[in-house]
Amino acid sequence: MMRWLRNLFYRVSLGDHSYRFLFEPGPPDEVVVLDCETTGLNPRADEVIAIAALIVKGHRILTSQSFRAVIRPDKNPTSASIKVHWLRARDVAQGRAMHEVLPEFLRFIGGRPIVGYYIDFDVRMLDKYILRYIEAKLPNRLIEVSSMYYALKYGGAPPGTVLDLRFASILSDLGIPSLDQHDAFNDALMTAMMYVQLQDMQKRGARIARTRAVHQDAPIGA
Repeated sequence: MMRWLRNLFYRVSLGDHSYRFLFEPGPPDEVVVLDCETTGLNPRADEVIAIAALIVKGHRILTSQSFRAVIRPDKNPTSASIKVHWLRARDVAQGRAMHEVLPEFLRFIGGRPIVGYYIDFDVRMLDKYILRYIEAKLPNRLIEVSSMYYALKYGGAPPGTVLDLRFASILSDLGIPSLDQHDAFNDALMTAMMYVQLQDMQKRGARIARTRAVHQDAPIGA
């Protein structure tokens, strides 16, 4: 309800009415899978330096319909973040400014639901730019693949079950090949494959086997 009210407010107060399409339903049976690379994990202080998005229609991943952009940040990536995504200062210096990328990005995603792995973080990182640009945050429905995976593997699990929601663990359980991670496009593609397979399993009523359990008093964690 709170998100619905928030979106209603943003729709009414939208700074640029040419973006009202964001508040309309996207094409039937389509979602957009999103991944961002950032200079860190603090949405207030860190910046987005790469965006990739793919359209999934039904059970088909439309790799020919993708969005990719390297963003030129205000501050250069730190040595710690470079070790994660391998985007150096000279790499991002060749990117485009976020205000140049946003119009294309917003038109690409449209009103489609957004799928991702810990997608709340990616959207929070993007919203700080989008809010300044159109005076609204992304209104799209969010679909979290780790929640889909949790429901199929750990739903109804006994207390004390160890939860492992790591990206690599989901890939392994679903038999999806691991591409070079922390590349925005590769991460988006692997997430799209997760989504398609998990969605199919949901429809078939299939479950993911749990192979280990621990005593009830054991800590829960990855």
